Amino acid sequence: MDKKSRVYIAGHTGMVGSAIVRALKRQGYGNIITCTHKELDLRCQADVQRFFATERPEYVFAAAARVGGIKANSEAPADFFYDNMQIADNLIMEAHQYGVKKFLFLGSTCMYPRDCAQPMKEQALLTGLPEYTNEGYALAKACGSRLCAYIRRQYGDDFISSIPANAYGPGDSFDKEQAHVIPALIRRFHEAKVQGIPNVVCWGDGSPLREFLYVDDLADSCIYLMNHYSGEAPVNIGTGKEISIRDLTELTAKVIGYTGTISWDTTRPNGAPRRLLDISKTAALGWTYKTELEEGIRLTYEDFLHNPVRAER
Repeated sequence: MDKKSRVYIAGHTGMVGSAIVRALKRQGYGNIITCTHKELDLRCQADVQRFFATERPEYVFAAAARVGGIKANSEAPADFFYDNMQIADNLIMEAHQYGVKKFLFLGSTCMYPRDCAQPMKEQALLTGLPEYTNEGYALAKACGSRLCAYIRRQYGDDFISSIPANAYGPGDSFDKEQAHVIPALIRRFHEAKVQGIPNVVCWGDGSPLREFLYVDDLADSCIYLMNHYSGEAPVNIGTGKEISIRDLTELTAKVIGYTGTISWDTTRPNGAPRRLLDISKTAALGWTYKTELEEGIRLTYEDFLHNPVRAER
């Protein structure tokens, strides 16, 4: 990308999209295109077509998605599937129709089969069913990644996709119903500390293993891939390190300063038993993460404390 290229970030108000905007500005990109959900409904093909016809972006980062934790995905699989399919299809096809030079679609680790061999290699995609608790979201993301590959194969467009580890950081949602695990734990332990609650109950048994990637590192990797990768296969983006949910919970409580006890509701679902990415491809490309987990949680907690609108939802 040239520093003056017209660069569109779909989903710029979300955690990942806003981090990509920050990273682009830090790196000197000055022609950034954004549009809020109120201004542009990415689920509506006609609206997306008009947007591309008017704005004519040269490069696109597709970070827009309907997202949520286990509870939200389990309760509304049809909504998660439909919304994310519409967003992916509209962005990818209109980018093709209007001659976008390069397009990056962000997938998710939940695209991989539930019982995938660990660490998960890109070639394992579509070799089995995803975790049932977020199957709708996972299948929509897999379809978006494959559509990029098919566009490249059929038309020769430079469309690529990536599969980031669980992202967290400033701009995350701390909503009680929608939050992912790290922001959910931050809110729960903060409220317990402030209210003097002696025990915090967490879902499952704490055994699942997860990999987490600080969102500013993810944003940096997206720009790096846009400038250094071209290929049909998606690229894993992660740290190569995993932590159990139990250890993550204890680490988050430590960062928050919560000193009460933690118990586990084993009647609640655990989700997939393990999710660790094979990051050999990004390593070979020359990219690596910078932010360790404890520091990332601290920075995310600071964001929670300094953004009362997000903290109160």
